[in-house]
Amino acid sequence: MSLAINARFLTQPVTGVQRFAAEIVAALAALHAAGEAPQPRLLAPRGAPATFAGLPVEITGIRAGQAWEQLELPRAAGAGLLLNLGNTAPLRGGRRAVVIHDAGAFDTPDSYTLAFRSWYRALHLALPRSGARIVTVSGFSRARLAVRLRISPDRIAVIPEGGEHILRLGADTSGLARHGLHPNGYALAVGTRAAHKGLEALRGAAEVLAARGMVLAVAGATNAAVFGTDAAPTGASIRALGRVSDAELRALYENAFCLLFPSRYEGFGLPPLEAMWCGCPVIASRSGAVPEVSGDAALWFGDAEAAPAPPPQPSPFAGEGGAHAERGRERGFADAASALTHLLGSPSLRDSLRSAGAARARAYTWPAAARALLAAIA
Repeated sequence: MSLAINARFLTQPVTGVQRFAAEIVAALAALHAAGEAPQPRLLAPRGAPATFAGLPVEITGIRAGQAWEQLELPRAAGAGLLLNLGNTAPLRGGRRAVVIHDAGAFDTPDSYTLAFRSWYRALHLALPRSGARIVTVSGFSRARLAVRLRISPDRIAVIPEGGEHILRLGADTSGLARHGLHPNGYALAVGTRAAHKGLEALRGAAEVLAARGMVLAVAGATNAAVFGTDAAPTGASIRALGRVSDAELRALYENAFCLLFPSRYEGFGLPPLEAMWCGCPVIASRSGAVPEVSGDAALWFGDAEAAPAPPPQPSPFAGEGGAHAERGRERGFADAASALTHLLGSPSLRDSLRSAGAARARAYTWPAAARALLAAIA
């Protein structure tokens, strides 16, 4: 199979979508080196690096952004399959596959600017009708995309993501000292300031932490051209960390009392998986694809949104960790503050969540994701 990859992600700020693209390309490059996959061609606009993951990057065309993607990328791709990993793809050209991570432009319009969501809606509706193969990252996203794009779920392939990238670099603890964070002295939240990330729901949890001399650390930047809101709790017990490096994020996970993940809508939910790889207990909102991915390895709060997720999958892992987390999942908690209060009073539950999370995380790796993607587009 002749495979070209839309590498426009190499010119974009790194969020979850760009992370996915980078890790998939790196995994495909490793599979090629092992003789298990064709060598992909990386096609990118000006501003991209000359190489990535050991592969040469072909800089093509004179345009940038969507204009490059729609007008110049199809010509550069030629007759092979063009793989697009970041929600967008050319509407014209030969064989194309596109990974659409979720239906957020339809389901959570308040999270995006009018211009952004209007373009995404039009593009996503048109792509399957132009012959593009649709791939997504969870059963939840497949169900939502099928409804919103008005196509059969059978036309949408599902592949997993991975989380072991967070262990690739050694932990950089300099950020902890810079922000006055101490091991087990803070809870961590990771996410952009988009409305659907639900960070405003952590105000009560911040008060619980403050009463115990702890703080809430919030990592993540925002993009005013994409996200229409900037919702996040503020106060003396909250540390806004902004964008952090992978090495700093690993240190934050490894030293946090827990991860608080209040997102109301996720196509996959990478931060909980990263936290589990780092041995960080997870408290999460029961919505989107997060229950599907995290199963019984997290402590849950809240109710699913109007667009419900599939029910959390039974744990494939035996032992006390799964049992404790499963009881918490079945009961659930009204809000993040209640779940956090419970965890603060139960050291054995925290240990159990760490154990269950580590086991759950091992089921999600980037080589497995790359193999699944190759099978989906073959």
